[in-house]
Amino acid sequence: MSKKIYPIGIQNFKSLRKDGYFYVDKTALVYQLVRTGRYYFLSRPRRFGKSLLLSTIEAYLLGKKELFEGLAIEKLEKDWIQYPILHLDLNARKYDTPQSLLDELNKHLEFWEQKYHSPYGDRAPEERFYHIVRLAYEQTGQRVVVLVDEYDKPMLQAIGNKALQDEFRNTLKPFYGVLKTMDGCIKFAMLTGVTKFGKVSVFSDLNNLKDISMDKRYVSLCGMTEQEIHRDFEEDLMELAETQGMTYEEVCNKLKEWYDGYHFAPNTEGIYNPFSLLNTFDSMTFGNYWFETGTPTYLVELLKRSNYDLETMSRAVTSADVLNSIYGDDEPLPVIFQSGYLTIKDYDEEFGDYTLGYPNKEVEEGFVKFLLPYYASVQKVREDSEIKNLVREVRGGAPDAFLHRLQSFFADTPYELIRDQELHYQNVLYIVFRLIGFYVKAEYHTSQGRIDLVLQTDKYVYVMEFKLEGTAEEALRQIEEKQYALPFASDSRKLFKIGVNFSAQTRNIEKWLIA
Repeated sequence: MSKKIYPIGIQNFKSLRKDGYFYVDKTALVYQLVRTGRYYFLSRPRRFGKSLLLSTIEAYLLGKKELFEGLAIEKLEKDWIQYPILHLDLNARKYDTPQSLLDELNKHLEFWEQKYHSPYGDRAPEERFYHIVRLAYEQTGQRVVVLVDEYDKPMLQAIGNKALQDEFRNTLKPFYGVLKTMDGCIKFAMLTGVTKFGKVSVFSDLNNLKDISMDKRYVSLCGMTEQEIHRDFEEDLMELAETQGMTYEEVCNKLKEWYDGYHFAPNTEGIYNPFSLLNTFDSMTFGNYWFETGTPTYLVELLKRSNYDLETMSRAVTSADVLNSIYGDDEPLPVIFQSGYLTIKDYDEEFGDYTLGYPNKEVEEGFVKFLLPYYASVQKVREDSEIKNLVREVRGGAPDAFLHRLQSFFADTPYELIRDQELHYQNVLYIVFRLIGFYVKAEYHTSQGRIDLVLQTDKYVYVMEFKLEGTAEEALRQIEEKQYALPFASDSRKLFKIGVNFSAQTRNIEKWLIA
């Protein structure tokens, strides 16, 4: 049986190694990073190990050779020089005023000023930072290492508040610009975050920063590959199979279905979510671990404010320029991709287009479930039971009960929240039927002013047509005329043909007919 101690939530490399936690060895890539470049930026979703990566780099460049015993870098590095390190972690604060960011910067700057006896504490943050870098270099004789963890946290928390975001940008831009100004004093710099705030934003003064977020060489720098899982977790896989009453092959397939599928560059191996994987091995149970740590509401704010068609999200086609761009109210796709809710599914080399989709079942099910209370009249605490009730009604051959419950999902939606009524109906139906589709077979199609849907269980088939400002009779007639039910003509299951009409006046399902 496995005797590993899993490093769940452990972000400090030194304590991880000292306390005997298991470590998936990424140090060959760390060595390559430091040896082949100087200024890096890495965007990865939350809980992917960015903080641990920076802590590993810090330990390495502090010359802590004893912490790397038995790891790849032990044989690669010969010198183990100790460099002065400036490690700025912006993760641990709520940024809701301009002062909150200044306070966080001040906390770090004061600590460094004491360490390097800087007399410039009364200057602007970027000036103070400039002098700290200079003094650290002069006093130690070694060039400085700068590590910035979650550089974008203030900007993310200010989404929807342009004035505050501008304040944060105006503070951070010259601060990060010091990295370019002090190039001669800097050995290595790395900034990590969830998103990329574009060339016109906080990095516009820092054009020497190499973005490795979509670099094929570093796709596995954070997260786990299938090869690493089989190299390091064979015993754990066997134990998980035994605990779950599954075969070894079934367990591998389920892990892949639930947690694999992140592609940070086109045509590269899939990366597993490390947080969910370690939690699964620790508890020997499959679960939505990544989602339970909280999905940021800024994503929903972006989707709703941009009036986004949710159905297109799981098959969106876009360019590298968009994926790497600063996002605006009109285009939430980059931040949804960068936050890990969508990933690269395909790449068209001729046109340079990326097809995006959900990476795996955990993300798709968790994200769609998360969206439901924001779009439909369902309390967050009841969403799970409401979906299960819908599934029971579909499985039980009770279309009237099912449609009555669906009606309640549209009730009490404030009129001012619906900019595009048709899209609102489509989004709610998409969320509901995507969630039902995790339990029964569901096909969903939309076109101007109408939606058609097929639900299949072992005993029943539902062929449904939804009309906006038409009639239930028209909807039913369309099912007949377009022969939507033809594929099920010789099927032994009971067939329901259902025409549904939405009323713009009541903003709800007005009438349905069942044949």
